[in-house]
Amino acid sequence: MKVGSRRSSQLAPDPDLIRKLAGLLNETGLSEIEYSIGEHRIRVAREIVASAPAAPAAAPAVPNGALANGADHAPAVSSAPPADAVTSPIVGVAYLAPQPGDPPFVRVGDQVSEGQTLLIIEAMKVMNQIRAPRGGRVTRIFVEDADPVEYGAPLMLIE
Repeated sequence: MKVGSRRSSQLAPDPDLIRKLAGLLNETGLSEIEYSIGEHRIRVAREIVASAPAAPAAAPAVPNGALANGADHAPAVSSAPPADAVTSPIVGVAYLAPQPGDPPFVRVGDQVSEGQTLLIIEAMKVMNQIRAPRGGRVTRIFVEDADPVEYGAPLMLIE
């Protein structure tokens, strides 16, 4: 038996493991997952298509009571975040407050200055402060506390 062929058989991917990892991607909504044992790694990724329809049960299109308060039509709902939204520079978990139970760094309606901490994203056990790229008023927060976020995901809108 050749050493090269023996070595390559040891590195052959396990189809059952790959199926399980792919199932985890679908179950969790993540775009990629990596599994390693020693020096051997398996990475499974899927492409997220921006034009895919949003989940139907994500949020109601009309806030409660909007039509009862004199509005004669539902507000337009855009599936794409505004181009000037503050986006996630990394994959991780977003936290809106410094510690559980503490007030959030910012709320909708707050005035922020350039460089002010908006939230924290935990990635690989490291807490990364996400700072305001410009001053203005926070008009929308796209994530909830402890939500997983992908690279480029919209976090907040500052106008």
